Amino acid sequence: MERLDVVGMPAGGWSELGETARQVIAAAEVLLGGRRHLDLVPDNASTRDRIWWPSPLRPALPGLLERYAGRRVVVLASGDPLVSGIGTTLIELLGPAAVRIHPAVSSVALARARMGWPSEDVTVVTVVGRDLGLVRRHLGPDRRLVVLSSGSDTPTELAQLLVDAGYGPSALTVHADLGTEAETRSRVRADDAVTQRSLVDAPRLNLVAVECRSAAGTRPLGPGPGLPDDVFDSDGQLTKRDLRASALARLAPIPGELLWDLGAGAGSIAIEWARTDPHCRAIAVDRVPDRSARITANAARLGVPDLQVITADVSTTIEWLPRPAAIFIGGGAENDLIRRCWHLLPPGGRLVVHAVTVETEQVVLRAWRAFGGELIRIGVERMESLGGFHGWKPARAVVQWAAVRGADGASS
Repeated sequence: MERLDVVGMPAGGWSELGETARQVIAAAEVLLGGRRHLDLVPDNASTRDRIWWPSPLRPALPGLLERYAGRRVVVLASGDPLVSGIGTTLIELLGPAAVRIHPAVSSVALARARMGWPSEDVTVVTVVGRDLGLVRRHLGPDRRLVVLSSGSDTPTELAQLLVDAGYGPSALTVHADLGTEAETRSRVRADDAVTQRSLVDAPRLNLVAVECRSAAGTRPLGPGPGLPDDVFDSDGQLTKRDLRASALARLAPIPGELLWDLGAGAGSIAIEWARTDPHCRAIAVDRVPDRSARITANAARLGVPDLQVITADVSTTIEWLPRPAAIFIGGGAENDLIRRCWHLLPPGGRLVVHAVTVETEQVVLRAWRAFGGELIRIGVERMESLGGFHGWKPARAVVQWAAVRGADGASS
């Protein structure tokens, strides 16, 4: 197939489209798009084939594009096709050299203009075809969010999420049909929207600007490592806050990289890795079904509902998992498991293992001798009441082995 042109249609339609984009459409032999976008093109502007998107779209795309191979195909999209749009999907499928984008003003830019919000002060969160719970990881006092809605139900569901998360006083501005003659704007507090059901009839094409404000007593949770232990539901199998922060410092999350959290317990390492950046990915593996259920619930509550959770024995799972950039072993560390994990890491990959028992300490000592790296013993003491006085109560010490795999297979 020749290079695809993807034309972003302004909300105002054909009359707002630039001359270059009009010429691209006029030269098309096949126009692909949603019915709304196809209807924006006058009959006399393009008399070629007009094909609606199939449903579901993504699985049908390869076959659809193959059907029109050799013909000049133009895809119509909304605004900027690379803002939660078909342009992104086509580039993922065909590669950037095969797709040429002709953007119009995006709905995000229009919403920011209406609100008077600079781009650098705004976080954009898309929930188009995704879990609304992704919004949770971005919540914080005075933060500004633009939430790309998946439909008319999103504003009401978002208001309920904010109330549940302790951000009921947040101001929501629902922008609907942006840039058209039918454009509307509704502003309401999240808690009022829930009690008054004032956003129930929101138009289908909308996005929501959120000015985050926390209710009294709400504890903000930042993206950095070391969340309070009590935000995780657990059966006691939890990497505690100070140890977690130390492990994550050595795992060194980098956007786009994948972590394995093996013997995940409550999933705290995987969850905090994923919270550091929307592009950080993690897989949590635990053999106990109840723990897997807790990990899933913890991940949803803490804003990373896309976290992959696998209930299986670690030793039989790792060979078929996608290759990671970092691995954490919090429970069940054995000589063979550590060796296999080490050799599955790429150069620059990080491995961190925690040992609580003397037997596991011997395992990580052998790993340190074999592969190098850093071996430390961490002891934490907390102030507690002691009768009418106070004293330090030590927690069980943990041995931490951390290593970075070099190009030659040794620790770098």
